[in-house]
Amino acid sequence: MRRSLGLAPIAALATLAGLWVAFAGGSPTRLFLERGWAPPGPGLPLGAGEGGVDLAAAVAHGTVRALVLAVTVSALGFVVGAPLGALAGLRGGAFASAVARACDLVQSFPTFLLTLAILTTIHSPSRLHLVVVFSVAAWAPFARMAHAEAKVLGGAAFVDAARALGAGTPRLVLRHVLPNLLGPVAVQAGSSAAAVVLGEAALGFLGLGPRDGVSLGAILEQGVVGMLRAPHVLVVGALSVGLVSGALQLASESLQRDP
Repeated sequence: MRRSLGLAPIAALATLAGLWVAFAGGSPTRLFLERGWAPPGPGLPLGAGEGGVDLAAAVAHGTVRALVLAVTVSALGFVVGAPLGALAGLRGGAFASAVARACDLVQSFPTFLLTLAILTTIHSPSRLHLVVVFSVAAWAPFARMAHAEAKVLGGAAFVDAARALGAGTPRLVLRHVLPNLLGPVAVQAGSSAAAVVLGEAALGFLGLGPRDGVSLGAILEQGVVGMLRAPHVLVVGALSVGLVSGALQLASESLQRDP
């Protein structure tokens, strides 16, 4: 029950944003200059931003794209990091030390600064670029967690039985260790996804996001620019970023609790 309650907010946000994008219409980039900075009202449930952009459409599209980016990066982090960490936990020795040093190297440098350093060299960043730069560091937490869990599972009776039956290390990792890591990994996936949403919003705020300009951070940036004449834009942007990242973090924490 607790897990269901923890997952409910992000499920509701994703469903609402997806339905709005699919059926409500409205472009997140189309300008209507005559209604620039308009407050919430009929036809504009969240008001309008700079140039008359429909904030409801911008929030819905920005939320969907942020969630797709976060899920993609988390999935890539798991696919690369979890098997690598599990293999290091089972093998030990020099291989495990090399994986641990690689994780230390990646995590010792702030991910956001690394992302800034890479994106500033790209003339026109796309969402594929964001996936790549966020994934550079996303695998390390999964590898570290899988390494620790695999060291414990390596001495379990079912792993010893599989070894006695002739199972090699790759088979042990894929058939016996990784399935038992799904619980802890789900917690890490939620935390990683929340961090990606915040990172993407920060890049959009700084103007380093995708060329289409559709980002929760871009709404927040508009709100800062027009905070005196249209404070509702800043409120909408801040609440959107906070709700999406907070819902993902809440889902992660709910998965960590015992049923």
